[in-house]
Amino acid sequence: MTFFQRLITETAAGQQTLASVPQIQDGLTGAISRETYIAYLTEAYHHVKHTVPLMQAARAGLSDTHERFRQALDDYIAEETGHEAWILNDIRHCGGDPEAVRLGLPRPATQDMVDFVYAYIDQINPMGFFGMVLVLEGTSVRLATQGASAVASSLGLGPECFSYLTSHGSLDQEHLVFFQQLMDEVGDPADQAAIIEVAQAVFNLFADVFRSIPHVRETADVV
Repeated sequence: MTFFQRLITETAAGQQTLASVPQIQDGLTGAISRETYIAYLTEAYHHVKHTVPLMQAARAGLSDTHERFRQALDDYIAEETGHEAWILNDIRHCGGDPEAVRLGLPRPATQDMVDFVYAYIDQINPMGFFGMVLVLEGTSVRLATQGASAVASSLGLGPECFSYLTSHGSLDQEHLVFFQQLMDEVGDPADQAAIIEVAQAVFNLFADVFRSIPHVRETADVV
């Protein structure tokens, strides 16, 4: 079994926990309101704005023996810079207030997830950050490929409301191929354990983020 295969196997319970959250299940079928979608984008903004700083912190904590992974983080940083602005644009096109979101605070569950990863990078092992990559990229691929089109159809929203999600569909599919190859180069047992531990935790923390989003299920005859 490769390390990537082991990573997927040992985080299966967390993957199922996240997938079973009602907000995600309804989002994948388009059974959410515009307000719920904007609330999702709001929390996405508040964690995505930390993506590059988290990558920079992880890179800074890695030693010369991890040069391959520092280079990978350089690539990720170049790719991910500025994506939070896409989310604000989507919020604006949906009729939300992007400036209020930008100046506002995340829900506690979102802050807890971000704080956990910062602390893990700083206090335990910066390689653990790659566990968060597994969770966020895998989730965004599914939401982008299935959820965006369903929500657009049910709410009558145009493509300008989904620039963040749709761009991450193809982008993160490419990233996941790269990520799998990268993970299979992780040979240190301590690094492997750190990545698995963070992934398991973040699957559950990200589930809490989705659970915290106010949500009244939309029925098929509601626009």
